[in-house]
Amino acid sequence: PLAFGWKLQHPSLSAMPSSPIPVPQALIPSPPPTAAAQQLDELLADLGHMQSKLAAVGQGAGVPAEPKPSLDNMLGSLTRDLQELGITATPSGTCAACHKPIAGKVLTALGKTWHPEHFTCTHCGQELGCQPFFERGGQAYCEEDYHQAFLPRCAYCAGPIREKVLTALDQTWHPEHFFCAHCGKVFGDDGFHERSGKPYCHQDFLAMFAPKCQGCNRPVTDNYLSALQGVWHPECFVCAECLSGFASGSFFELQGRPYCELHFHQRQGNICHGCGRPVTGRCITAAGRKYHPEHFICAYCLGQLQKGTFREHGNKTYCQACHDKLFL
Repeated sequence: PLAFGWKLQHPSLSAMPSSPIPVPQALIPSPPPTAAAQQLDELLADLGHMQSKLAAVGQGAGVPAEPKPSLDNMLGSLTRDLQELGITATPSGTCAACHKPIAGKVLTALGKTWHPEHFTCTHCGQELGCQPFFERGGQAYCEEDYHQAFLPRCAYCAGPIREKVLTALDQTWHPEHFFCAHCGKVFGDDGFHERSGKPYCHQDFLAMFAPKCQGCNRPVTDNYLSALQGVWHPECFVCAECLSGFASGSFFELQGRPYCELHFHQRQGNICHGCGRPVTGRCITAAGRKYHPEHFICAYCLGQLQKGTFREHGNKTYCQACHDKLFL
Protein backbone atom coordinates (compact mmCIF):
# COMPACT_ATOMS: atom_id res chain seq x y z
CA PRO A 1 0.00 0.00 0.00
CA LEU A 2 1.09 3.51 -0.80
CA ALA A 3 1.05 6.47 1.59
CA PHE A 4 -0.07 9.90 0.48
CA GLY A 5 -1.21 13.15 2.14
CA TRP A 6 -4.61 14.74 2.36
CA LYS A 7 -5.95 17.91 3.96
CA LEU A 8 -9.32 18.85 5.35
CA GLN A 9 -10.97 21.77 3.66
CA HIS A 10 -11.10 25.03 5.61
CA PRO A 11 -13.89 27.29 4.33
CA SER A 12 -13.55 30.99 4.95
CA LEU A 13 -15.78 33.09 7.16
CA SER A 14 -16.68 36.65 6.31
CA ALA A 15 -18.42 39.29 8.38
CA MET A 16 -19.63 42.68 7.29
CA PRO A 17 -22.01 45.31 8.71
CA SER A 18 -25.43 45.32 7.15
CA SER A 19 -26.52 48.56 5.54
CA PRO A 20 -30.29 48.85 5.27
CA ILE A 21 -31.67 51.55 3.05
CA PRO A 22 -31.02 54.94 4.74
CA VAL A 23 -33.88 56.03 6.90
CA PRO A 24 -35.53 59.18 5.56
CA GLN A 25 -36.00 61.80 8.23
CA ALA A 26 -39.47 61.97 9.69
CA LEU A 27 -41.27 64.79 8.07
CA ILE A 28 -42.34 67.76 10.16
CA PRO A 29 -45.67 69.33 9.26
CA SER A 30 -45.33 72.53 7.25
CA PRO A 31 -45.30 75.96 9.00
CA PRO A 32 -48.50 77.27 10.59
CA PRO A 33 -51.20 78.06 8.05
CA THR A 34 -51.81 81.58 6.89
CA ALA A 35 -54.58 83.77 8.27
CA ALA A 36 -56.72 82.95 5.22
CA ALA A 37 -56.28 79.20 5.81
CA GLN A 38 -57.20 79.64 9.49
CA GLN A 39 -60.35 81.50 8.51
CA LEU A 40 -61.14 78.73 6.04
CA ASP A 41 -60.78 76.07 8.76
CA GLU A 42 -63.06 78.05 11.10
CA LEU A 43 -65.68 78.55 8.38
CA LEU A 44 -65.62 74.83 7.56
CA ALA A 45 -66.17 74.02 11.23
CA ASP A 46 -69.06 76.53 11.51
CA LEU A 47 -70.60 75.23 8.31
CA GLY A 48 -70.56 71.65 9.60
CA HIS A 49 -72.09 72.78 12.91
CA MET A 50 -74.86 74.72 11.20
CA GLN A 51 -75.62 71.83 8.84
CA SER A 52 -76.08 69.48 11.83
CA LYS A 53 -78.52 71.89 13.52
CA LEU A 54 -80.62 72.34 10.37
CA ALA A 55 -80.87 68.60 9.89
CA ALA A 56 -82.04 68.12 13.51
CA VAL A 57 -84.69 70.91 13.26
CA GLY A 58 -86.02 69.56 9.96
CA GLN A 59 -86.46 66.06 11.38
CA GLY A 60 -88.26 67.42 14.54
CA ALA A 61 -90.80 69.42 12.49
CA GLY A 62 -91.63 66.52 10.27
CA VAL A 63 -90.00 68.18 7.28
CA PRO A 64 -87.86 65.80 5.26
CA ALA A 65 -84.22 66.69 5.67
CA GLU A 66 -82.37 67.73 2.59
CA PRO A 67 -79.63 65.38 1.43
CA LYS A 68 -76.32 66.12 3.18
CA PRO A 69 -74.09 68.01 0.78
CA SER A 70 -70.79 66.37 -0.14
CA LEU A 71 -67.51 67.79 1.12
CA ASP A 72 -66.57 68.82 -2.42
CA ASN A 73 -69.83 70.81 -2.83
CA MET A 74 -69.36 72.43 0.58
CA LEU A 75 -65.80 73.47 -0.28
CA GLY A 76 -66.94 74.79 -3.65
CA SER A 77 -69.77 76.85 -2.10
CA LEU A 78 -67.48 78.12 0.66
CA THR A 79 -64.84 79.11 -1.86
CA ARG A 80 -67.41 81.16 -3.83
CA ASP A 81 -68.66 82.85 -0.65
CA LEU A 82 -65.09 83.78 0.31
CA GLN A 83 -64.40 85.12 -3.15
CA GLU A 84 -67.51 87.35 -2.91
CA LEU A 85 -66.03 88.69 0.35
CA GLY A 86 -62.74 89.40 -1.41
CA ILE A 87 -60.84 86.41 0.16
CA THR A 88 -59.04 84.06 -2.20
CA ALA A 89 -58.57 80.54 -0.69
CA THR A 90 -56.03 78.45 -2.63
CA PRO A 91 -55.66 74.73 -1.64
CA SER A 92 -52.16 73.72 -0.45
CA GLY A 93 -52.17 70.75 -2.83
CA THR A 94 -53.91 67.48 -3.58
CA CYS A 95 -53.60 64.50 -1.20
CA ALA A 96 -51.80 61.56 -2.89
CA ALA A 97 -53.98 59.11 -0.95
CA CYS A 98 -57.55 60.45 -1.28
CA HIS A 99 -56.93 62.80 -4.23
CA LYS A 100 -58.85 65.60 -2.45
CA PRO A 101 -57.66 69.21 -2.07
CA ILE A 102 -55.68 69.96 1.11
CA ALA A 103 -57.11 73.09 2.75
CA GLY A 104 -55.42 72.85 6.15
CA LYS A 105 -52.22 71.20 7.34
CA VAL A 106 -50.18 69.55 4.63
CA LEU A 107 -47.45 66.91 4.89
CA THR A 108 -44.86 66.52 2.13
CA ALA A 109 -43.10 63.15 1.68
CA LEU A 110 -41.88 60.92 -1.16
CA GLY A 111 -42.19 63.90 -3.48
CA LYS A 112 -45.96 64.20 -2.88
CA THR A 113 -48.39 66.05 -0.61
CA TRP A 114 -50.69 64.35 1.88
CA HIS A 115 -53.31 64.99 4.51
CA PRO A 116 -51.31 64.15 7.68
CA GLU A 117 -53.81 61.44 8.64
CA HIS A 118 -53.54 59.84 5.19
CA PHE A 119 -49.78 59.33 5.18
CA THR A 120 -49.68 55.81 6.66
CA CYS A 121 -47.65 52.58 6.63
CA THR A 122 -48.42 50.53 3.52
CA HIS A 123 -48.51 47.32 5.60
CA CYS A 124 -50.18 48.10 8.93
CA GLY A 125 -51.90 51.45 8.25
CA GLN A 126 -50.21 53.26 11.14
CA GLU A 127 -49.90 57.06 10.70
CA LEU A 128 -46.31 58.07 9.93
CA GLY A 129 -46.47 61.84 10.28
CA CYS A 130 -44.67 61.98 13.66
CA GLN A 131 -42.16 59.12 13.36
CA PRO A 132 -39.34 57.93 11.12
CA PHE A 133 -40.30 55.82 8.15
CA PHE A 134 -38.65 53.78 5.40
CA GLU A 135 -39.30 53.96 1.67
CA ARG A 136 -39.32 50.96 -0.65
CA GLY A 137 -40.61 50.99 -4.22
CA GLY A 138 -42.21 54.37 -3.76
CA GLN A 139 -44.20 53.20 -0.70
CA ALA A 140 -43.76 54.12 2.95
CA TYR A 141 -43.34 51.62 5.82
CA CYS A 142 -43.08 51.99 9.56
CA GLU A 143 -39.75 50.86 11.01
CA GLU A 144 -40.96 47.48 12.33
CA ASP A 145 -42.77 46.44 9.16
CA TYR A 146 -39.82 47.46 7.00
CA HIS A 147 -37.43 45.35 9.10
CA GLN A 148 -39.74 42.36 8.99
CA ALA A 149 -40.31 42.59 5.26
CA PHE A 150 -36.94 43.56 3.78
CA LEU A 151 -33.99 42.98 6.16
CA PRO A 152 -31.92 39.78 5.72
CA ARG A 153 -32.89 36.87 7.99
CA CYS A 154 -30.64 34.92 10.36
CA ALA A 155 -30.29 31.28 9.27
CA TYR A 156 -30.33 30.21 12.96
CA CYS A 157 -33.17 32.19 14.57
CA ALA A 158 -34.98 33.41 11.40
CA GLY A 159 -35.17 36.93 12.88
CA PRO A 160 -34.31 40.08 10.90
CA ILE A 161 -30.69 41.23 11.14
CA ARG A 162 -30.84 44.91 12.10
CA GLU A 163 -27.13 45.65 12.68
CA LYS A 164 -24.04 43.60 11.78
CA VAL A 165 -24.59 40.71 9.40
CA LEU A 166 -22.31 37.69 8.94
CA THR A 167 -22.36 35.84 5.63
CA ALA A 168 -21.31 32.18 5.50
CA LEU A 169 -22.47 28.95 3.81
CA ASP A 170 -24.45 31.10 1.35
CA GLN A 171 -26.65 32.35 4.21
CA THR A 172 -26.81 35.34 6.55
CA TRP A 173 -26.46 35.15 10.35
CA HIS A 174 -26.42 37.28 13.46
CA PRO A 175 -22.69 37.12 14.42
CA GLU A 176 -23.59 35.69 17.85
CA HIS A 177 -25.69 32.94 16.23
CA PHE A 178 -22.96 31.52 13.99
CA PHE A 179 -21.40 28.78 16.12
CA CYS A 180 -20.50 25.06 16.08
CA ALA A 181 -23.59 22.94 15.47
CA HIS A 182 -22.28 20.32 17.93
CA CYS A 183 -20.66 22.09 20.91
CA GLY A 184 -22.16 25.60 20.48
CA LYS A 185 -18.81 27.43 20.66
CA VAL A 186 -18.26 30.54 18.54
CA PHE A 187 -15.54 29.94 15.95
CA GLY A 188 -12.04 31.29 16.56
CA ASP A 189 -9.01 31.65 14.31
CA ASP A 190 -9.29 28.02 13.17
CA GLY A 191 -12.42 28.89 11.20
CA PHE A 192 -15.00 26.18 10.65
CA HIS A 193 -15.82 23.10 8.60
CA GLU A 194 -19.11 22.45 6.82
CA ARG A 195 -21.09 19.23 6.70
CA SER A 196 -24.65 18.95 5.30
CA GLY A 197 -25.06 22.72 5.44
CA LYS A 198 -24.05 22.99 9.13
CA PRO A 199 -20.87 24.56 10.54
CA TYR A 200 -18.58 22.66 12.94
CA CYS A 201 -15.43 23.60 14.82
CA HIS A 202 -12.20 21.83 13.81
CA GLN A 203 -12.15 19.51 16.82
CA ASP A 204 -15.75 18.33 16.55
CA PHE A 205 -15.55 17.92 12.79
CA LEU A 206 -12.57 15.58 13.08
CA ALA A 207 -14.14 13.62 15.92
CA MET A 208 -17.46 13.21 14.12
CA PHE A 209 -16.59 12.92 10.42
CA ALA A 210 -12.87 12.33 9.80
CA PRO A 211 -11.90 8.70 9.01
CA LYS A 212 -10.50 6.76 11.96
CA CYS A 213 -7.17 4.95 11.99
CA GLN A 214 -7.64 1.16 12.17
CA GLY A 215 -4.72 0.94 14.54
CA CYS A 216 -5.35 3.64 17.18
CA ASN A 217 -8.92 4.74 16.34
CA ARG A 218 -7.89 8.40 16.25
CA PRO A 219 -8.86 10.70 13.34
CA VAL A 220 -6.59 10.61 10.30
CA THR A 221 -5.83 14.17 9.22
CA ASP A 222 -2.53 13.99 7.34
CA ASN A 223 -0.52 11.24 5.61
CA TYR A 224 -2.13 7.86 5.76
CA LEU A 225 -2.01 4.30 4.41
CA SER A 226 -4.96 2.53 2.89
CA ALA A 227 -5.00 -1.21 3.66
CA LEU A 228 -7.29 -3.96 4.92
CA GLN A 229 -10.39 -1.95 3.93
CA GLY A 230 -9.44 0.99 6.12
CA VAL A 231 -6.96 3.81 6.67
CA TRP A 232 -3.95 3.89 9.00
CA HIS A 233 -1.46 6.37 10.34
CA PRO A 234 1.86 5.20 8.83
CA GLU A 235 3.27 4.69 12.33
CA CYS A 236 0.25 2.57 13.30
CA PHE A 237 0.52 0.09 10.42
CA VAL A 238 2.77 -2.51 12.11
CA CYS A 239 2.69 -6.20 12.99
CA ALA A 240 -0.03 -6.79 15.54
CA GLU A 241 2.27 -9.19 17.41
CA CYS A 242 5.74 -7.63 17.52
CA LEU A 243 4.77 -4.04 16.53
CA SER A 244 7.56 -3.90 13.94
CA GLY A 245 7.11 -2.23 10.58
CA PHE A 246 7.08 -4.06 7.29
CA ALA A 247 10.52 -3.30 5.87
CA SER A 248 10.02 -5.77 3.03
CA GLY A 249 6.94 -3.89 1.86
CA SER A 250 4.64 -6.86 2.39
CA PHE A 251 2.53 -8.17 5.22
CA PHE A 252 0.13 -10.98 6.05
CA GLU A 253 -3.46 -10.56 7.14
CA LEU A 254 -5.17 -12.55 9.84
CA GLN A 255 -8.63 -11.61 11.14
CA GLY A 256 -8.33 -8.09 9.74
CA ARG A 257 -4.97 -7.35 11.40
CA PRO A 258 -1.52 -7.12 9.75
CA TYR A 259 1.29 -9.53 10.73
CA CYS A 260 4.87 -10.05 9.71
CA GLU A 261 5.65 -13.40 8.07
CA LEU A 262 7.02 -15.04 11.22
CA HIS A 263 4.11 -14.20 13.48
CA PHE A 264 1.54 -14.92 10.82
CA HIS A 265 2.82 -18.47 10.39
CA GLN A 266 3.29 -18.77 14.13
CA ARG A 267 -0.38 -17.95 14.63
CA GLN A 268 -1.24 -20.47 11.94
CA GLY A 269 0.98 -23.16 13.54
CA ASN A 270 3.31 -23.35 10.52
CA ILE A 271 6.67 -22.94 12.30
CA CYS A 272 9.44 -25.49 11.77
CA HIS A 273 10.19 -27.26 15.04
CA GLY A 274 13.79 -27.65 13.91
CA CYS A 275 14.79 -24.09 12.93
CA GLY A 276 11.94 -21.97 14.26
CA ARG A 277 11.27 -20.40 10.87
CA PRO A 278 7.99 -20.45 8.94
CA VAL A 279 7.27 -23.49 6.79
CA THR A 280 6.05 -22.19 3.45
CA GLY A 281 6.95 -24.99 1.05
CA ARG A 282 7.28 -28.76 1.52
CA CYS A 283 6.47 -29.80 5.06
CA ILE A 284 6.91 -32.89 7.18
CA THR A 285 4.51 -33.40 10.07
CA ALA A 286 5.66 -35.74 12.79
CA ALA A 287 4.70 -36.18 16.43
CA GLY A 288 2.28 -33.26 16.07
CA ARG A 289 5.01 -30.90 14.90
CA LYS A 290 5.98 -29.49 11.51
CA TYR A 291 9.43 -29.49 9.93
CA HIS A 292 11.21 -28.36 6.84
CA PRO A 293 12.29 -31.68 5.22
CA GLU A 294 15.97 -30.78 5.68
CA HIS A 295 15.43 -30.00 9.36
CA PHE A 296 13.78 -33.35 10.19
CA ILE A 297 17.00 -34.95 11.52
CA CYS A 298 18.27 -37.22 14.31
CA ALA A 299 19.01 -35.22 17.43
CA TYR A 300 22.20 -37.24 18.02
CA CYS A 301 23.86 -38.00 14.69
CA LEU A 302 22.09 -35.21 12.76
CA GLY A 303 21.29 -37.59 9.95
CA GLN A 304 18.15 -36.79 7.93
CA LEU A 305 15.18 -38.85 8.99
CA GLN A 306 12.42 -40.32 6.91
CA LYS A 307 8.86 -40.22 8.10
CA GLY A 308 7.98 -43.57 9.64
CA THR A 309 11.61 -44.54 10.39
CA PHE A 310 12.33 -42.45 13.47
CA ARG A 311 12.00 -42.79 17.17
CA GLU A 312 10.89 -40.12 19.66
CA HIS A 313 12.33 -39.69 23.14
CA GLY A 314 12.08 -36.70 25.45
CA ASN A 315 10.43 -34.49 22.79
CA LYS A 316 13.29 -35.19 20.39
CA THR A 317 13.55 -37.40 17.32
CA TYR A 318 16.25 -40.01 16.71
CA CYS A 319 17.14 -42.51 14.04
CA GLN A 320 16.64 -46.16 14.99
CA ALA A 321 20.34 -46.85 15.58
CA CYS A 322 20.99 -43.82 17.80
CA HIS A 323 17.83 -44.44 19.78
CA ASP A 324 18.79 -48.06 20.48
CA LYS A 325 22.36 -47.07 21.38
CA LEU A 326 21.31 -44.30 23.75
CA PHE A 327 18.25 -45.67 25.43
CA LEU A 328 18.28 -49.47 25.23
